[in-house]
Amino acid sequence: MITLHRFGSGKEFILNADLIKFVEELPDTVVTLQTNEKILVQEKSREVVRKVIDYARTLRLPSDILTQPPAGG
Repeated sequence: MITLHRFGSGKEFILNADLIKFVEELPDTVVTLQTNEKILVQEKSREVVRKVIDYARTLRLPSDILTQPPAGG
């Protein structure tokens, strides 16, 4: 999930990054979802991509975390 802001109102919303089909600047940034719904956002396309990459990284834990014993046990 990533946090974005609606264009115009600046209202913050949370978007499931897995639903993004593509991102365009026309010149405003348009996020098109897999459903073909379009959302106009304040962020530039590079920032949206950075947020998606950061989100994806949180889904992949480093191997050293996976091999550590659970806390307290």
